[in-house]
Amino acid sequence: MAPEFPEQFDYLPLIPEPVLRKHQVHQPHDSRFRASARLLQALWRTDKQLPAGTYISSEGKAVRLGSRLSSAAARTGANFISRDIAALAFKEVCYREIGAAIDEERLYCNLLSSTPLVFNLIGPMRLDLELATAVMRKIIPGFMGTITQVIFEHSPARRDPRFTHDGTAFDAVMRYTTDAGRRGFIAVEVKYSESCTEPVPTLRPRYDELSRETGLFVDADNAELRTNPLQQLWREHCLAQIMIQNGLYDEGYFVLIAPRLNHLVQSAANGYVRQLKEPVAGLVPFINVTLETVIEAMKEAGATSEASTLYRRYCDFWLVDGEIELALSGTFKPKRTSEKQAAPSKKTRKSHQAA
Repeated sequence: MAPEFPEQFDYLPLIPEPVLRKHQVHQPHDSRFRASARLLQALWRTDKQLPAGTYISSEGKAVRLGSRLSSAAARTGANFISRDIAALAFKEVCYREIGAAIDEERLYCNLLSSTPLVFNLIGPMRLDLELATAVMRKIIPGFMGTITQVIFEHSPARRDPRFTHDGTAFDAVMRYTTDAGRRGFIAVEVKYSESCTEPVPTLRPRYDELSRETGLFVDADNAELRTNPLQQLWREHCLAQIMIQNGLYDEGYFVLIAPRLNHLVQSAANGYVRQLKEPVAGLVPFINVTLETVIEAMKEAGATSEASTLYRRYCDFWLVDGEIELALSGTFKPKRTSEKQAAPSKKTRKSHQAA
């Protein structure tokens, strides 16, 4: 039986501090979405009976954090939705591209990171290319290609001046062919709790050239493209376009996948779209797809178990609402009155009668 995904909220709550502290996820600088996502991951970890991990504070102390796994749990591959995906992630780390940056600590220990989400979400499609094809046909308007390969943390040529001349890479790339024999790609960037305000890397002069050469932008010299929250999307979209202009592919797509309720990422995506020219033949389109939409497409394509597991792990914020309800019931529940307190004494009754 296919999993049923309940209707979600329009936005997430501001979670009371006692609720966050109860689950060891109180982080004062978290965004609204990140706080809810951190609590959701802690609830998932608790349900799985996995021990919490620690991080080193600015004072050099080890602090327990409910959205992390202990080292022992991490070594078992507990951060992944199945043993097959855990094995896939481990092997991909071993065979990563030369120069590829994969933070292993985030991958294995950090429940909140988008790094394990990439493998949990895209991994089932790497293991089943028919599933990958079916899902892409559902989420990309007009896409009729056939996926032939899925690769992680991919860049066509790191540090190559013909491309971006730096280490910019995609979380995943799906290569495909069309019935007409055209070679294509789907470049994927996955966000979960990120805010698109992460540190900005040093931007080489090559990006100014690419911004103009690609023909993607209304104003290729707009300073907004070079700062947060747009700069990462700008850099990766330039890379996607130049892969076609350098003859590696005939066509392609640049796809952002992020939770619908991550308002900071969704706002960044909407702002980025306003920087783009109207799509025409030869230009790589930017497609913003919610994480929930991809999970629903997986369910419809037959991967019901994976879809149900992904939804529970990353999107079921009714569980967060449940924790708030529990806190409210404890805060406002009337105190129980004992029988002795409930029945006034004879002396009290007399005094009341006298009044």
